[in-house]
Amino acid sequence: MIAVDALTVTLGGREVLHDVSLSVGAGEFIAVCGPNGAGKTTLLRALAGLLPGGHPDPRHVAYLEQGARCAWGLSVRQVAALGRMPHGDANRAEIDRALEECGVLAMADRRIDEISGGEARRAMLARALATRPKALLLDEPVADLDPAAAHQIMALLAGFSASGGAVVAVLHTLDLAASYVTRLVVVQAGQIVAEGAPVAPLPRAAVAFGMDLQPNARPLMRPRSS
Repeated sequence: MIAVDALTVTLGGREVLHDVSLSVGAGEFIAVCGPNGAGKTTLLRALAGLLPGGHPDPRHVAYLEQGARCAWGLSVRQVAALGRMPHGDANRAEIDRALEECGVLAMADRRIDEISGGEARRAMLARALATRPKALLLDEPVADLDPAAAHQIMALLAGFSASGGAVVAVLHTLDLAASYVTRLVVVQAGQIVAEGAPVAPLPRAAVAFGMDLQPNARPLMRPRSS
């Protein structure tokens, strides 16, 4: 559905990604994890066609950047309606469908800056779903959310992939990722160093984060003992 092949990216004179290949198919929910500065966001933007020389397809690939929020006092419905811009319409049925899927239809007329952080995040996700994309690309969609709100977002994304869509999300909460995703991709120093079913790449992820893996405990990883 979407892919990069042998991709090397240099930004500001620094090589950010080196010889990276990743293919994402319909029905997959992929978590991209790795330490800060590993190249995760650049990989996500490459899949979205947003790097220089890329070819974005906003009708079929929706991208939600890290910390995405609306700075204006728009209603929740108006925010979701922005997702129809690639189609050049204001299809009410598609907007309401997206709001309902994200559980925010009942607050459609409320201002987005007057609802909770978790509700606002779901409203922004409704904007992406209103496009009716084939793929969702999200950069840290559950950052700063409480556990209940984070699980709500992950369940929404899992539902989208289960219905045949493709999801790629940059995530740091590996316990949460392991509960929902179909594949875990570990990025370190601009390269994919491991990938596979959620549990298999965890040892390599622990190395990338400089932590100890505890497969039978929660959290799965803890700081290494000195």
